[in-house]
Amino acid sequence: MEKPIIAKIMLFIIPAGTIIAGIVIGWLFKRFIQHRLKKITEKTEWKGDDVIFDAIESHIVLWFFLASLNMASTSLPYISDNYLAYLSKIIIAVLILSVTLAASRIGVGLLNYWAERQGTNLPSTTIFVNLARILIISVGVLVILQSLGLSITPFLTALGVGGLAISLALKDTLSDFFAGLHILLSQKVKPGDFVEIDSGHMGYVRNITWRHTTLMERTNNIVTIPNAKVSAAIVKNYDKGDPSFSVRVALGVSYDSDLEHVLKVTEAVAESVVQDVDGAKKDSPAVVRYFEFADSSVNIKVYFRGLKYGDQHTIIDTFIRRIHKRYDDEGITIPFPIRTLIHQNQPQ
Repeated sequence: MEKPIIAKIMLFIIPAGTIIAGIVIGWLFKRFIQHRLKKITEKTEWKGDDVIFDAIESHIVLWFFLASLNMASTSLPYISDNYLAYLSKIIIAVLILSVTLAASRIGVGLLNYWAERQGTNLPSTTIFVNLARILIISVGVLVILQSLGLSITPFLTALGVGGLAISLALKDTLSDFFAGLHILLSQKVKPGDFVEIDSGHMGYVRNITWRHTTLMERTNNIVTIPNAKVSAAIVKNYDKGDPSFSVRVALGVSYDSDLEHVLKVTEAVAESVVQDVDGAKKDSPAVVRYFEFADSSVNIKVYFRGLKYGDQHTIIDTFIRRIHKRYDDEGITIPFPIRTLIHQNQPQ
């Protein structure tokens, strides 16, 4: 009686041992071989291999477990061939799902890496990340259905008919979606840019989602604008190309002033502002020009070069405070508006 019992137990011990061995081998592979390979790839210049290793790291043990389970299932006792076939299909489906999730992480990671190399921020937006994931996972789901013996032709037909109905019902949403793609691909604006839209809104582009472009104003208010309106709008992008721009300050001096002396003093103050203010472009010296005989003053314009939009506030503030003090020290008068009226009596 004991031999048949031991024989039956051995029938279960062998498959169980195969599964346990697969898990242990997978853990050892992840702990030693994969870990060392990852250390090697971290030293390479191409960062794509780091993305791949990071994506598959959490799936290695599962893949070894599924492989050992598939091997052990062939020797499981008291299970009919039909059930074994179902079990094999389930194992394959889980394996494909795991590979699909890993491929999704790889795709998004490589997209991020490519955009970083190109100097763009495309995948940092929600729309590109989600689109890449949906495409990869959709392909994976279709492969899983096909592996389970289900025909995907009716699904594709239903998706086509359903997609037409949905597109009619969600016309505005799809318009914003494709407008968002157009904005990102054309690089009209991208996250981080400071922009001004013809509607009057100004701010930093925070994100471009399925439907909206989000701006953060300098007052920290969030403005949400539909992508279709941004795509059709006239947009001034302060960070497109060279983000530096001209900063102009106007002032006037008395007609009694020595204009050559005023010019030298103003240039000296403007140069000190360029050197001391972080927002001023150091390789672009300030330019001082007389431009107008006004009613009560000779007017001057001083031109600075700011690094980016927003720096002009510090430049203007520093210049006004310094030039006011320096003019006072030099005896240069900034006149109040004066108008001289001459009344001439007509002879009787």
